[in-house]
Amino acid sequence: MNRLLLLEDDPNLSKTLIKYLKYNGYDVDWAKNGEEAMELTYENRYALYLFDINVPLISGVDLLTELRHADDFTPTIIISALVDIESVTKGFIAGADDYLKKPFDPEELLVRIKAKTAKLQSVTKFKSFEINNQTNEIHYNRELLDIGNVQKSILIALIKNHPNPVVKDELMHLLDKPTDVALRVNIAKLKKNLGVEIKSVRGVGYKIL
Repeated sequence: MNRLLLLEDDPNLSKTLIKYLKYNGYDVDWAKNGEEAMELTYENRYALYLFDINVPLISGVDLLTELRHADDFTPTIIISALVDIESVTKGFIAGADDYLKKPFDPEELLVRIKAKTAKLQSVTKFKSFEINNQTNEIHYNRELLDIGNVQKSILIALIKNHPNPVVKDELMHLLDKPTDVALRVNIAKLKKNLGVEIKSVRGVGYKIL
């Protein structure tokens, strides 16, 4: 799947990028504002999102935040003229996988897209777990795993990041009410109910073993 969603309100930049990306083998849907982009995410599946921040109706960061809350973990690159550390930080907190500052060389964007999409597989396997990367369904011992959305999101993050730990702040963003106690409780439930080994990495976060 080489279909991308571009959220960008500059028509000249959008046309240039779409032409360049299509030449390099990608199909691109273009949204001129956040609401258009949101509708397209409901209707289609994409290999990757390219979101500008300052766009009409719904900002790229607000849209990405909503998508992550809806368990949409499609890889996302933010492209923005906002280069201050606060804007960059907000982008990553919202769930961005990468941040490219305008102006940029389209070839650099292509390299980053390839780096993100190359990691995509239809299924992620870990021990007795299989994660469908399109639907985020988890099979455990070949049976569909039925757990709450919070624990499911934590488990997916831990498995996809293996063998590296997931930083605590990232896990906190997956909680309905982020507290240290809530995080520890959800980790404990995963360990007890699934028999998985999850280790606390001091000063970093948690990793699955």
